[in-house]
Amino acid sequence: MSPFNHGDRVRYATTGDDGFPVVKYGWFGGHAELNGLVVILLDGEIGDAVVTADKIEPVHIGNVTLTLDGTDLLDDPSLRQGLVNLWRAEAESAGLEISSLHSIGTGTPDSADGFAIAELDSGGDYYVLRATHCPTRPNAISVHADRPTRRDIA
Repeated sequence: MSPFNHGDRVRYATTGDDGFPVVKYGWFGGHAELNGLVVILLDGEIGDAVVTADKIEPVHIGNVTLTLDGTDLLDDPSLRQGLVNLWRAEAESAGLEISSLHSIGTGTPDSADGFAIAELDSGGDYYVLRATHCPTRPNAISVHADRPTRRDIA
């Protein structure tokens, strides 16, 4: 049995027709009659999808990740600024409510691998939006929110 209830917002990670990873959002529709399968109602698609329960997870701010091809998006300060609004659009399509989102200009280096590009508040909790080189795709970047580290607070 999965931990989901009918109507829970879910995130479905799969592979697109082009072979690249893709994330889709939708609603948990229930358990299928076959072992380990669940029904989800994907946003913008007609009909239900039946997938294995291990392919879905609840939507939360920590797993809404935007992955884009082109490391120049991270390397060029003017392009880096645009990542904040692109991530906001992804978060909105995931169904998240962001109460405040403040860009940090062209970003602040926060590791050898990336930048802190914004601060945000969701559900009364504070997060830092980071843009980093994607660990699974060498020519791509990843934009995601997570809890601040000591370096962010200092």
